[in-house]
Amino acid sequence: MQINVLSAYQTTAEEFFGKIAQWKADLVLDVRLKNTNQLSGFTKQEDLEYFCRVITHADYVHDVEYSPSKTLLDDYLDHGLPYEDYFAAYEKEMEQRKAIPAFFQKYGKYRSVAIVGTATKKRHSHAEELKILLDAYQAKL
Repeated sequence: MQINVLSAYQTTAEEFFGKIAQWKADLVLDVRLKNTNQLSGFTKQEDLEYFCRVITHADYVHDVEYSPSKTLLDDYLDHGLPYEDYFAAYEKEMEQRKAIPAFFQKYGKYRSVAIVGTATKKRHSHAEELKILLDAYQAKL
């Protein structure tokens, strides 16, 4: 399975859907905790589900099992938790949920998955870390 990550922020619709098409993604997996407000622009959950189906012919799933807990996310975004500590805590949450093996059980039928996160030029997204965890797990299979 090919796994790629793209950000819903600081991108145009052309760039966003162009990457999904380039990767030939058959699943767009949205792992954002918050994806329904106006700040999400064209990537609001309902809109993104429609655009994925019509523009790229990919399935769309919003799955918060792969999102950090609200407390952890708030600590990172609002309270200055260092990125390395955020990633370590996120990895621990994924282990506690047994989320990584579950990913391959739930989404193993897809050839190419585009994971939607919220990276910006100033901060990383848990989606990038999720890819690292998934790639490492996949390498062991």
